[in-house]
Amino acid sequence: MHNFVIELLVRNHAGVMSQITGLFSRRNFNLEGIICGPVGEGDKSRMILTVADNSKLEQIVLHLEKLYDVLEVKQVENHPLTRVLDDL
Repeated sequence: MHNFVIELLVRNHAGVMSQITGLFSRRNFNLEGIICGPVGEGDKSRMILTVADNSKLEQIVLHLEKLYDVLEVKQVENHPLTRVLDDL
């Protein structure tokens, strides 16, 4: 299975991860993996989401960009994490 990586910079407060995972769930789009941790002073977090190749990916990215708590969205190709997941 080929995985894609979406990197997010988000505001770090209660409920942000639930808001983001809910977006995927409402659109019946499966997250393969999530890594999240605080950056800087702790008021922001970096989220790394892995998703399977799917035609809804571009639509999901557009919806993520519209969320208030999402400050930055990057779709990353050839991320080292995808090679690790492909080998599992």
